Amino acid sequence: MIQIRRLASIALLIASIGVPVANAQDYPSKPIVLISPYAAGGPADVLARKLASELRTELGQPVIVESKPGAAAAVGTAYVSNARADGYTLLMGTSAGHVVTPLLQKVAYDGIGDFSFIGIVTRQANMLVVNPTLKINNVSELIQYAQQHPGKLNFASAGTGGATHLSGEQFKRKTGIDIVHVPYSGAAPALTDLMGGQVQLAFLNSSATLQYVKDGRVKALAYGAKARSPLLPDVPTMQEAGVHNAEVATWYSLAAPKGTPKTVIDRLNQALLKIDRNPEYTSFLRQLDGEILPLTTEQTDAFVRQDQAAMTELLHAIGLAK
Repeated sequence: MIQIRRLASIALLIASIGVPVANAQDYPSKPIVLISPYAAGGPADVLARKLASELRTELGQPVIVESKPGAAAAVGTAYVSNARADGYTLLMGTSAGHVVTPLLQKVAYDGIGDFSFIGIVTRQANMLVVNPTLKINNVSELIQYAQQHPGKLNFASAGTGGATHLSGEQFKRKTGIDIVHVPYSGAAPALTDLMGGQVQLAFLNSSATLQYVKDGRVKALAYGAKARSPLLPDVPTMQEAGVHNAEVATWYSLAAPKGTPKTVIDRLNQALLKIDRNPEYTSFLRQLDGEILPLTTEQTDAFVRQDQAAMTELLHAIGLAK
């Protein structure tokens, strides 16, 4: 009788071990929910819905986008950190939710440790733009003017602690100039006041500023990436303009709760890499001035950790880290 019980226990253990493996191999067998930690209708939501459509084609199951905004992306990010680790609740992760917000305030999750990173969806650079009435034509002239008029220039951002703010702070650190940060509730009001002359310069997403650069209402001085933007090929990079290692970009990732089976993570990574090769999808990203980073899961994890290290150093240097 004891032997029979032992055999039954072993069989049950083998069966219990085999269940998640079988489920992972069959993945996905039902709809997937993709959480966007920002409000519906915004840039992150637009990107999430496009990605969801592409994932549906690749995975053969509906991918439903749900917006859970709040607390600088912390609400939606925390929600996914507590979700079941089965691959059916995913996160449109952001540099804010995973890295910056946890450094600025107490959150109910570990921005890196509570997640399995699948891949980087895209990275968007910020651009240094000025009001044309400032009569400044390049970065060197801006630095010289700021040195001659310390504390007199204001730079707008789409909010404290975001990439548009940190781009300005990094620029200040690298150039040694004194310019004053003016935070707004988003890029739109920041641009409005920049064009109106209430602030003189800004570090904003190029997709948000492109139309205003082209119609002359703002002037682009430098692009915050390693290479020039194909949308504005005449605008030099920050490096070309003489300011080195000053780039702070917004990035979006695809992530799952920690503990999601590796076979599921790998399946999703392969789907994302295939989507990255879709010409229609790459054209969509180009219109958003989004850079494609076709990374493995290991490379994605390293990318996020590298950004966390850089932001930790910067936020401590400017006195914002908690």
